[in-house]
Amino acid sequence: MNTLAKRLQKFNEPLLGDKLERKYEAMAENAFRFYRGTCHLFYEDLAAASSLPLSPLAWICGDLHLENFGSYKGDNHLVYFDLNDFDEAVLAPAAWELVRLVTSICVAFDTLGIEEEITKRMMNLYLESYSKTLATGKARAIEPRTAKGIVCDFLKSAAAGSYKSLLKKRTVSKKKTLLLSLEDERHFKLNKHLRKELKAHMQDWIDQSSDGPYHYQVKSVVFRLAGTGSIGVRRYLFLLKSTHTKNQYLLLDMKECRPSSLSAYLPVQQLHWTNDAERVTGIQQRMQYAPAALLSTTVFQDTPFLIQELQPVKDTLKFKLLKKDYRNLYQVIDDMGLLTASAQLRSGGMQGSSSIDDLMAFGTDRGWQQAVTDYAIAYCRQVKQYYNEFCRIRQTLN
Repeated sequence: MNTLAKRLQKFNEPLLGDKLERKYEAMAENAFRFYRGTCHLFYEDLAAASSLPLSPLAWICGDLHLENFGSYKGDNHLVYFDLNDFDEAVLAPAAWELVRLVTSICVAFDTLGIEEEITKRMMNLYLESYSKTLATGKARAIEPRTAKGIVCDFLKSAAAGSYKSLLKKRTVSKKKTLLLSLEDERHFKLNKHLRKELKAHMQDWIDQSSDGPYHYQVKSVVFRLAGTGSIGVRRYLFLLKSTHTKNQYLLLDMKECRPSSLSAYLPVQQLHWTNDAERVTGIQQRMQYAPAALLSTTVFQDTPFLIQELQPVKDTLKFKLLKKDYRNLYQVIDDMGLLTASAQLRSGGMQGSSSIDDLMAFGTDRGWQQAVTDYAIAYCRQVKQYYNEFCRIRQTLN
């Protein structure tokens, strides 16, 4: 069997078999979507290459790419633009986070047909913004009052989003009862027994957990499909209705948490987390400026799950819309560098990560940047080779 096929099959073997073809279908869309769905290949190759310069240890999200920045509503009810996916989060060399993101610029821009000169400029801009912010030793946040350009417009639109519009898209009324819609292509019907177990489990979490929303009752649940890398994990969407306020609803996302795909290649000992959901939320809370709304964990059928509110926001920027808008493109990439450094500074010195002083020194030193861009450019070529090969062998993977 083809080597790439073996690597893909081994990693994806634990996923739900009836959803795996949907993941492969998403990955076949283009090289960037393939890159998003193969974080495990990236780190397996990076560990074998050993060509990056030494860098301080930091808490990293692990799968940092252009579409893993986005808006979210914090538990303080304000909207922020920040890193927003921590499924792969670990303690690792800071440069690992950077090279994953810079490679994503290279792959995404090549997919969009953006000129090579602009691509290199944006890669360098990201690293320069990251270094400058790190060198200050001061973490910053981006919210509607401090955002600029398209990110400002994006956040204002997100802040104006309403549950009414979200519910209209996700639900259907049957006999004057609101239920999650099965006409939504992202929603799938659950068998009666599993649906009953899930509703009882979520109701128990609401009633007993200090993280849960008070005075809500579970009305409906469906299987939910979302993302690229997470397609195939168990993921459910719940509709809750307030028992105290008329016509008030909440949507909760409950996603299975698997071990980080970086875990086999980490050069340092990790914290002992109770489970992988605790790892994800623990690192997310230390890296983001404000915790996401209703962020919590649970264990269902001996499997850890992440719980968080599904929000009425368009949570990621679509870079194809910025292809010919150089000024906004520049601002977004600059913001991403600032936010990456801020997340590392915010969690600096915590339980194994390097001190703020060491991170600042790394930001001041510019000697490592060329090695990161060189690796990213070379690995972009590797991704395109993998993608072309994947498209040829895809039908043999099932």
